[in-house]
Amino acid sequence: MHDADLSQALAEQVRVAAESGTPLLIRGGGTKDFYGLRSEGEPLSMIGHRGIVSYEPTELVITARAGTPLAELEQRLRDHGQQLPFEPPAFGAAATIGGAVASGLSGPRRAFSGAVRDNLLGVKLINGRGQILSFGGQVMKNVAGYDLSRINAGALGTLGVLLEVSLKVLPRPAFERTAVFEMDEATALARLTALGRTSLSITATAHDGERLYVRVCGGERSLEAAEQVLDGQTLPESRDFWHSVREHSHPFFDRPGPLWRLSLPPAAPSLGLGETFIEWGGAQRWLCSDAPAEVLRARAAALGGHATLFRGHGGTGEVFHPLTPALLRLHRNLKQAMDPAGIFNRHRMYPDF
Repeated sequence: MHDADLSQALAEQVRVAAESGTPLLIRGGGTKDFYGLRSEGEPLSMIGHRGIVSYEPTELVITARAGTPLAELEQRLRDHGQQLPFEPPAFGAAATIGGAVASGLSGPRRAFSGAVRDNLLGVKLINGRGQILSFGGQVMKNVAGYDLSRINAGALGTLGVLLEVSLKVLPRPAFERTAVFEMDEATALARLTALGRTSLSITATAHDGERLYVRVCGGERSLEAAEQVLDGQTLPESRDFWHSVREHSHPFFDRPGPLWRLSLPPAAPSLGLGETFIEWGGAQRWLCSDAPAEVLRARAAALGGHATLFRGHGGTGEVFHPLTPALLRLHRNLKQAMDPAGIFNRHRMYPDF
């Protein structure tokens, strides 16, 4: 498929929908349809709106249209020895860069190089009135003071139709090594806390219930220094392992039943509610559990975190952690400002939103 700019045609479709109050279902490659609640509406396909708009490797920035395949963008970066800092999961060959930003999902490197929103420099989007707006660079803010570039990362298309995204990129590390240690969850959490106080060039951590994995990247000297401190077994296929973590092809994610994604303070103890896979130095925990949602969310909140029902919800119910009244009011104000007719991806995040 050839690169094409469909901005005006997409904006016209939004204008027509806004005038009639017709809900729109914004869709890229569909690889993250499982994430969030089921949304219905007239399809607004982003697949034809694709192409890398600008990329100057020396400036460490890439701008691409939202329908650009994620694999295509990442290959262009690899050709120049670079990568996206947040290692976004694709969950399928059809994944687009717009979907990666809209979902706000980050991979193993997130705790060490920032999340999607931290590396999002600017966006061009269509608002609910069918207007094409650009935000970024000298960060433009609306009257309420919101950073309208980064606020779209993780909004699941509820605030606007992403047309273009500008992202920071990083050089790919010259070398990579993953050390493996046999240890239980409590010991691993304590070890991760200790490693967080070091100056090692750690770029990913994971614990699968029995083993702790620590990835270090950089030049030969930094890896030699890390080896002296870590002193664990070396994982032969490091890149394959972290790809399986990023794409959920690791055996842990094959378990049946609900899969919860928990955001917790890194030093928080185990919830003790099911099999757990730990990432991001303890800050992200994947939990396979049949525990009632209210029990699990109350436990996460008591530890200073929140819980999202990532898979196994059937597209209904309450997927995301309930908002406090103040946050709900903020979300409603943003939605009203960006999408006054409420036509974009209705109910995708919250049933009444």
